[in-house]
Amino acid sequence: MKTEGRRQSENVEDRRGQGGRFPGGRVGAGGGVGLIVVVILALVFGVDPSQLISGMEGAGGPGVEQPSGPYQETPEEAQRSAFVKVVLADTEDVWTQIFKGAGETYRLPTLVLFRGAVQSACGNAQSAMGPFYCPSDQKVYLDLSFYDDMAGKLGAKGDFAFAYVVAHEVGHHVQTLLGTSAQVQQQRARVGEAEGNELSVRQELQADCYAGVWAHHTEKQKQVLEAGDIEEAMNAAAAVGDDRLQQRGQGYVVPESFTHGTSAQRAKWFNAGLKSGDPNQCDTFGAAGL
Repeated sequence: MKTEGRRQSENVEDRRGQGGRFPGGRVGAGGGVGLIVVVILALVFGVDPSQLISGMEGAGGPGVEQPSGPYQETPEEAQRSAFVKVVLADTEDVWTQIFKGAGETYRLPTLVLFRGAVQSACGNAQSAMGPFYCPSDQKVYLDLSFYDDMAGKLGAKGDFAFAYVVAHEVGHHVQTLLGTSAQVQQQRARVGEAEGNELSVRQELQADCYAGVWAHHTEKQKQVLEAGDIEEAMNAAAAVGDDRLQQRGQGYVVPESFTHGTSAQRAKWFNAGLKSGDPNQCDTFGAAGL
């Protein structure tokens, strides 16, 4: 993806030089099983941190130290932070235009860069959980080291794969502004676990579709994609399917526990947004089949 000389968003809060210590320890009462669940969820961006934080707090064990003092970026980190700022700027341009066309105002989210651990309005979180969006403060939280996790642990290489991550999290912000996230939470409180998981899957797939909408309009308006970019994003979407992550993490798949969708579903809905560029084509909640 071409980024040189392009606008970088100023809606970025850099906390990488802040000190702090957040509680660590085991999650839940399952011992090794609980750890496996955490590993799986940690590799899936879009996780609501509150789902994990409640099990982490007060559980004992070592904490995670944040670096203190002014943070000095390495050249590689500087390149990555500049890249995500360009991607964030592109999402601002695309969604501002789409909301304006619908007679609405798009409120810009803030991107928080952190290292190791961070405190959000949704609670304390650690880098191992992966990037996440907190609807309570309307901020996207990202540790740039996740770029290495994507390439090394997930096999999702390339800068546009990382751009997809940012665009997916911004998709959750769009859901918050539209009231979708609140509706899903209300419905989940009234149904059982299986139905709640299905609602979560539909919400995540819609965020994937919104990421595709961003890619469609960014390329149409600015012609910044390079050879292989779309393949990188499609591969990233497939790499974080529940089926693939569960197989990798625990050696077997439990479909009824899916919360983000299969690899095929995630790639399908990203592609739906990419081809159409129309958010109205991202109605995963009304779709008979995913």
